[in-house]
Amino acid sequence: MALVRSLNSGVSGMQQLQQAMDVIGNNIANANTTGYKVARVSFEDSFSQTLRAASPGTATSSNSAPVQVGTGVNTSAIQTIFSQGASAVTGNTGNGDAEDLFISGNGYFVVRDPLNGNQYVSRAGDFHFDEKGYLVTHNNFHVQGYSETAATATPDTPNTSIIGDLRLTDPSRTSPISSYNIDEQGLINVTLADGSHFVRGQILLQRFQSPQALVKEGNNLFSGLIAAGPLGGATPIPAAPGAANGLGTIQAGALELSNIDLANEFANLITTQRSFRANAKIITTSDEMLQDVINLKR
Repeated sequence: MALVRSLNSGVSGMQQLQQAMDVIGNNIANANTTGYKVARVSFEDSFSQTLRAASPGTATSSNSAPVQVGTGVNTSAIQTIFSQGASAVTGNTGNGDAEDLFISGNGYFVVRDPLNGNQYVSRAGDFHFDEKGYLVTHNNFHVQGYSETAATATPDTPNTSIIGDLRLTDPSRTSPISSYNIDEQGLINVTLADGSHFVRGQILLQRFQSPQALVKEGNNLFSGLIAAGPLGGATPIPAAPGAANGLGTIQAGALELSNIDLANEFANLITTQRSFRANAKIITTSDEMLQDVINLKR
């Protein structure tokens, strides 16, 4: 029955718009989340019922168009927009309590869960050095890079033979650390109390051919690295920051804000709400028409 089709269309519209409202609400809730990437909902029409098929023209008649009635709407995709957020200068760097880092480019920090060894990527650079000297996230995942495990003969270059957890302290050096800084290439430059200096390690970044394949895991982390096409392919290998490889450079003492446009989100909120009401009206109107049909027998 035709009215049943309109009921189904209205119901499908309300269901998909409720899902869109969930996405918009989550975007607004994360407006102040470091490195958050906004999500966008895309719709597509669902299967159409063909009442009359199309037919080609002949020598004596013109072609005829099909007669079809749609049956509603579906959600085709919920995309994450990976455009870079604005930089917020915090000044938190080199004091050991907080180490805020901002990526100016397309790279991602690589972090490792020390409990199971799983690796994730993140745009949020709100790190700190823990009591053992490791550079970690708020949930104690270890930031990855070229890690020097002992003193080297070339103190101004990182030890590129080992990729692992970055650690500020070095048990092989007896003099305590006087100061340190992280430069735009991700190099951790350390100065000791005896006046000597060396590079303790280097933060590495990763980038992807298809970041849309990354999976949000919460805590500003993404998984699904292989599916997204990382550097190194099936065995992802991060690389040193730099403009030449598209990874970008690192700015210490700053954080990436979310890329949410609140004005746009509130506009989407209003249009989604109006569309939801319109679909609800379809249901109530179809119900009234069905009631009129039922009452014809009286």
